[in-house]
Amino acid sequence: MAEVQRLYSESVSCFHNSFVNMRLFNSHYVKEVEKLSKKFAISLLIVLAFMGMVQAAVATSITTASPDKTAYLAGQTGYISATIYNDKNEKIRVTELSATINYYYVDGTVYIQKFFTSVSLPTEIPAGESETLQIPISLPTNIAHGYTSPRIEAYTDIWHPQDDRWITSDHPTYSNLKLFIETPYRQAFEEEQATNNNLANTMNMLSVTTLIFAATSGLLLYLVFARRPRLAVQT
Repeated sequence: MAEVQRLYSESVSCFHNSFVNMRLFNSHYVKEVEKLSKKFAISLLIVLAFMGMVQAAVATSITTASPDKTAYLAGQTGYISATIYNDKNEKIRVTELSATINYYYVDGTVYIQKFFTSVSLPTEIPAGESETLQIPISLPTNIAHGYTSPRIEAYTDIWHPQDDRWITSDHPTYSNLKLFIETPYRQAFEEEQATNNNLANTMNMLSVTTLIFAATSGLLLYLVFARRPRLAVQT
C-alpha cells in the first residue's frame, strides 16, 4: 500500500512539473512570437516608406512656376510660366494645365477664378525632358491689393507601349507661387506720373520748336536786311 501511494505521489509530481514546464514554454513562445511580429511590422513599414519614396521620385512634376511681372495692378493682364518635367520612362502628354487664383474684391468678397493655358493641348513631353507652358491671366479692376497664391495643376497621360495606347497618369500641382497686387493709390500715382511726363515732354518739344522758330526767323531777318542795297552818298 505504501508503495502504491509513493508511485501515485511521484506521478502527480511529474504531471505537475510537466504542466508548469509547458506553461513556461508557452509563455516564452508567445513572447518570441510578439517580438518577431514587432520586428516584422517595423520592417514592413520601412519597406512601404521606401516604396513611397521611389514612387514619389518617379513622377511627373511641375518644377517651377513664375509670373511675368513682379507686381500687378488691378485690371492688368499677364501670364504665368509653368515648367513640367517628365520623370517617367515613357513619353507623357499634358491634357490640362491651369492656374486657380483666390483673391478678394475691394468690398471683401472672396472670388475664385481659374485660368487655362493658351497652348493647344494635348502636348507631348519625351521621357526625361521638360517643357514650359504659359497660362494667361487677367485681374479684375476692383481686386484688393496684397499677395495671393495661385495653385498650378496639370493632368497628364502616359504612353503604354504594351497596349499601344495612352493611360491616365500623374496629377502634379505647384503652390509655391506668389502674386503681388499693388494698391490703387500706386496705380493712380503711376497714371498721374505718366500724365505729367507726357505734359513735360510736350512742353519740352514746344520749347525746342519755339527756339528753332525764333532762330530761323532771326536768321531770315538778318539775311533780308544784310542784302538790302545801300544808297550812295552824294558829295
